[in-house]
Amino acid sequence: MTPRRQFLLAAAGALAWPLAAAAQQPGRTYRLGWLSSGASRSEAYNVAFVQRLRELGFVEGRNLLIEYRSAGGRVDRLPQLAVELARQRCDIFLAPGPEATLIALEKATGDAPIVMVANDYDPVATGHVSGLAQPGGRITGVYQLQDELSAKRLELLKELLPRGRKIAVLADTATKGQLVVVRAAAKKLGLELLVHEFTGAPYDFEAAFVEFARARADGLLPLGSGLFVPARQKIPELALKYRLPGMFNTTLWAEAGGLLSYGVNFSAAYRRAAEQVGLILNGAKPAAMPVEQSTVFELAVNLKTAKALGINVPQPILLRAVRVIE
Repeated sequence: MTPRRQFLLAAAGALAWPLAAAAQQPGRTYRLGWLSSGASRSEAYNVAFVQRLRELGFVEGRNLLIEYRSAGGRVDRLPQLAVELARQRCDIFLAPGPEATLIALEKATGDAPIVMVANDYDPVATGHVSGLAQPGGRITGVYQLQDELSAKRLELLKELLPRGRKIAVLADTATKGQLVVVRAAAKKLGLELLVHEFTGAPYDFEAAFVEFARARADGLLPLGSGLFVPARQKIPELALKYRLPGMFNTTLWAEAGGLLSYGVNFSAAYRRAAEQVGLILNGAKPAAMPVEQSTVFELAVNLKTAKALGINVPQPILLRAVRVIE
């Protein structure tokens, strides 16, 4: 059995047993501080997070109070919002999305436990935890493996566009690790990358696509950034307007009109994060709770977009797709 397989099994076991063994303290109301870089609470994965907490007995409005703060895509607002949350005397904090969210909560919240959903950074490489199996501090959570997946997305885009040579890439300061991996993958695949890296809000997506059109890009690869989420409708619309077949990082983008998506099941990842929150509220220590790596990946194809772009999606891609949108 490989060390990775052993770790995943150990993580599953460590998270499973206390759920049945522990119970909430009668009559107590728990307070969760939730800091978002920009996503709405109505996002499907955020709804799944709250629903899983309910299933575990933590019901908002009954024994759970959620203090939710959103930066609206403004990373510079995260430190202030984290300080506001810290004043609410929360029992635990949720840090989903970009690393900046976790950094802000780390600095503002003393020694309170934090559950992260690390969408676009490696929590070990960035020093937030000592290791995946033994985090060793007050932080645990879920890790999305975006860097490695970005190379796979580029391979799939190349498979879709065998004659394509120029790939437009949307990046920002939260996707530097992914960009390194994509550049290496592009070199192996013989592709030229046209990178537009946003350095500060607001992001001018229209200008980026004008730039890509002038350079005659063949396809589009937005990297996985939580700060792109508010533009989930806009980016696929621009991709269609400028006739760029796009590969995105979750099924939610394909549902919004993106041609292809490949990545983790975000709703499943956020449900696991809810289970970790439940464990900690029931007395578990995050230092000994493994950081989970997401292992459920989904390929989705939007055939309506393919038709609008005049693209015939290869049969091998269709056969591998978990979701086909018609």
